[in-house]
Amino acid sequence: MQLILVLLGAILGFAYGYYNDGFIFSSKICLFAGLTLIMPALFKVKFKDMQLLWHHRTVVIKSLLLNYLLLPMFALTVGLVSNDFGIAAGIFLLSVLSGGGMVMHWIKKSNGDTSLGFLLLFINIMFVTLSLLMLHAFGIYTADYFGVSYADEVNMSNFARGVIILLIIIPFVASRVIIFIKPLVSLIDRYRSYISNISIFLILFYLFGLQSTQMLVDIYDFEPELIPVSFLAVVMFYLLTLISARFVFDLDSAQERAAFWHSVTRYITLALVISTFSIQSFGVSMILPIMFAYIIQIPFAIIIDKKLVEKD
Repeated sequence: MQLILVLLGAILGFAYGYYNDGFIFSSKICLFAGLTLIMPALFKVKFKDMQLLWHHRTVVIKSLLLNYLLLPMFALTVGLVSNDFGIAAGIFLLSVLSGGGMVMHWIKKSNGDTSLGFLLLFINIMFVTLSLLMLHAFGIYTADYFGVSYADEVNMSNFARGVIILLIIIPFVASRVIIFIKPLVSLIDRYRSYISNISIFLILFYLFGLQSTQMLVDIYDFEPELIPVSFLAVVMFYLLTLISARFVFDLDSAQERAAFWHSVTRYITLALVISTFSIQSFGVSMILPIMFAYIIQIPFAIIIDKKLVEKD
């Protein structure tokens, strides 16, 4: 169902932008994503649960090293082989954005430790600014390899501050206020999957309807070979991610199973938001890997979940 909504939102949004003037990017979309996708997940984050981070510190450390060291190295390798600056940047961005809106669904469905899962989700949201700075460093140090110039048009450090406010501070403060309104919390929890799906549809419609996204037509017209290259690069990245996560984590442990899901799933919607304002710096082909990630990750997660349930 979610894959259908993803495709529908992307196609309708792109068609709207193609036949009309398209939307102009606004940071308000980050606030909308924060309140509808991130805030509901923060209801379950309790300060008393922070002790779990120390109790399961080995799992947390393995998760952080895998997500912010090993996977970016895989992404860098795959990106360099693709020989396209934009595709490499898109793969790298996926590698530094762990988890996502669906990660808690998969953790709960596969009998993982949801308490630790929520804490890992919170940590990864806090690390979004680190992810942006890593993307900035990627642009600085790889531009020469691809024979292009990297201009930080949007100033990643300034945008990082905006991300902290819109995706972390406001959703967290809102969750601390709303958590005292029990009927509202129950209502949001009851319809959370619907809120998430509708939110993803609207975000995709908006992002694919942006004026900047219409430049994808130029790739189809002048560089169509980048489309299969991007698809193969995403498949390779996800295979490397799965193999490494399966090797690092013991799936017989509920805590390590939670950390496993935070590695094999990436925060694609947030990656798409970031990529749309990074086009001027990395090129429009940056969007291609993130588009294909939607098509690959959802069926990919369904297959993994089925294998884990069969194992149990």
